[in-house]
Amino acid sequence: MKSLCIDLFKNCSATSLAGTRSSRVLTYRFQRTNYQTHLPSTKLTFSSYSTKTCFATLSTVTSEVEEKQTFNPDKAGELVKELRNSFNSGRTKSYEWRMSQLENIAKMLEEKEKEITEALYKDLSKPEVEAFISEIVTAKSSCNEALKELRQWMIPQKVNTSITTFPSSAEIVSEPLGVVLVISTWNFPFLLSLDPVIGAISAGNAVVLKPSEIAPATSSILAKLVEEYLDNSAVKVVEGAVPETTALLEQKWDKILYTGSARIGRIVMAAAAKHLTPVILELGGKSPAVVHSDVDLQVAVRRIIAGKWALNNGQACIGVDYIITTKDFAPKLIEALKIELEKFFGKDPMNSKDISRIVSSTQFKRLAKLLDEDKVSDKIVLGGQMDENQLKIAPTILLDIPEESQLMQEEIFGPLMPIVTVEKIEDSFDVINSRPKPLAVYVFTNNEQLKKGFVENISSGGMLINDTVLHVTDSSPLCIHTYVFAFLHLHKLK
Repeated sequence: MKSLCIDLFKNCSATSLAGTRSSRVLTYRFQRTNYQTHLPSTKLTFSSYSTKTCFATLSTVTSEVEEKQTFNPDKAGELVKELRNSFNSGRTKSYEWRMSQLENIAKMLEEKEKEITEALYKDLSKPEVEAFISEIVTAKSSCNEALKELRQWMIPQKVNTSITTFPSSAEIVSEPLGVVLVISTWNFPFLLSLDPVIGAISAGNAVVLKPSEIAPATSSILAKLVEEYLDNSAVKVVEGAVPETTALLEQKWDKILYTGSARIGRIVMAAAAKHLTPVILELGGKSPAVVHSDVDLQVAVRRIIAGKWALNNGQACIGVDYIITTKDFAPKLIEALKIELEKFFGKDPMNSKDISRIVSSTQFKRLAKLLDEDKVSDKIVLGGQMDENQLKIAPTILLDIPEESQLMQEEIFGPLMPIVTVEKIEDSFDVINSRPKPLAVYVFTNNEQLKKGFVENISSGGMLINDTVLHVTDSSPLCIHTYVFAFLHLHKLK
């Protein structure tokens, strides 16, 4: 097993195998330059645990989406049998098959970019540039990485043997697990569906993808494109809602990957336990951003906005969930947020074309309920406007809401941003550590001792200093390797 050693002052990379928990720290220095959107290649790292709820999940409420029965749940067993026959034939294990499927995915991403973008707009009103950067470019990057590295990944690794087995030799051989199930989510419905499929194919598996029914347009385009571009005897998409997902979970899989909430994650794990099927859960959490008074405030605020409202309007597991700063610095921070939010989304953000909408009326009502809670609504210092007909909520900032409020107890997954104040910035350690470990932590400071203190004292899925969300765009092999090795069995041959 390989793991990642954190060094704040050095560049380092690592391969994260299934079952290995890795964290990464990236550091940026502030400069007084205009904020620009970053467009590096991207991979997705994920943490395999969380006790808080990520609302990018399967929904038990299906009345909001168009009724469309494309899969008979009674046929789930036959579907798995068909894919297992394909896998057992050995076709998916070959280098040629894997490369052909990856090349077809790359071709699909080039040829169908417009249709994919249109589907994302129908589901989430995602601005075209945001959809291109956060979903299409990142999927292309993962696919290109797999195409580049596949042959190397398939080469057995020579390992030393002990004196007791002399004169033998040994090697570690990577084998595909078999037939795997990917249950995807709605907040990045294209990327978080295709990325694990790329990993599963690269590892030589047969795979079933179940996209989220809460993003029906993207689910439909995925089903159409997979049928058109990929080998349907080994790669299939199953559309539907709870009955279809339940039927799939009743089957025997060689691995299940689920992205979504802890509540549904427990259901997935319980179903998998009946067959002793290994599971990967990519869940959420409350990811804080700590802002020290020594920063370039304009730059820090722009990067926080990019990691909250410009990222699917807060509907992202790695997005900034709340801010921690000192009582003395909070007024300056709030004023800077007001100024920069207007620059990003105009004087009336409800009519901005540069911000996504809330995905469904269910999620809209959940967020409205959080905001209407006693002793919360009167803490709004900016925003609060809502339009249920358009499923829009303006960027909203709240100051020092009660700790026991639901807004501070569960992952927000929307455009609401609480600011928590402390006497000293070091007190933020206790605030973060009093909660379940977050998926990400963001720290804005130029104080080297404070940076070091965060690395040593805070445990999280990822950590980024002086920026937000960019740790998942790091071009090292951390992400696609994670997906590929998640779908591999490694064993030693002598």
